[in-house]
Amino acid sequence: MKLVILAGGYGTRLGERTLSIPKPMVTIGEKPIIWHIMKIYSAYGIKDFVICLGYKGDVIKDYFLHYNSKNNDFTVNLKDLSIEFHNEHDEKNWRVTLVDTGLNTLKGGRLKRVEKYLEDDTNLLTYGDGVADVDIKKLIKFHEKIGKIVTITGVYPPARFGELIAHGDILSSFKEKAQASQGLINGGFMVFNKELLNYLTDKEDCDLETGIFENLAKKGEIAVYKHKGAWACMDHERDVKYLNNLWKNNKGFWKVW
Repeated sequence: MKLVILAGGYGTRLGERTLSIPKPMVTIGEKPIIWHIMKIYSAYGIKDFVICLGYKGDVIKDYFLHYNSKNNDFTVNLKDLSIEFHNEHDEKNWRVTLVDTGLNTLKGGRLKRVEKYLEDDTNLLTYGDGVADVDIKKLIKFHEKIGKIVTITGVYPPARFGELIAHGDILSSFKEKAQASQGLINGGFMVFNKELLNYLTDKEDCDLETGIFENLAKKGEIAVYKHKGAWACMDHERDVKYLNNLWKNNKGFWKVW
């Protein structure tokens, strides 16, 4: 089972922060938010990642290509250019596949373009800008029990997001970016069967939420895992400050590792 991370968007609402780096590389503390997301999943044994790259994807590639030097002290012998690392990070068992899925490709197209890297029938999917204290093992068991094509983690955030309307554990309506949401919204942290990929194309204009999820919801093929814990996303400058303040004061609710 692998985690697919959608990390190709422009992140325009973060303004100057994303002029030189993509949103998933904006930091909480000293680490990019994508690292925090991967640490959440890693704590539950998910250590195989597929990252869908787009805008400034080379920055994410560079981070993982030079992960050891960025996260360890080391000595370089300039005579033979050998490197001696003096400490070890905790991510040595991670396997990270970085895939250029296009600059302007929508989420469904990005997911379809990494299909060849997904061997298992069930995999995980999330966005590159959200953190939560979701129990990933319980989420997976819920998905297996309900038996739908997709399971979305529903959370209760501010009204500026799209609304999920559920009858019991089955999604009946998917409303993207509702103006006055008072119920569950899609917090990411999704599980999907490979059957989902049959509904997608690798075209740039293949979206995921608008169209695909709307239609699957009408067919009763999306389950909702209702997360009553904490969730936050890095959508605006105020979110960056909020998350960094939590981390600085040892109140990072998503730190399950």
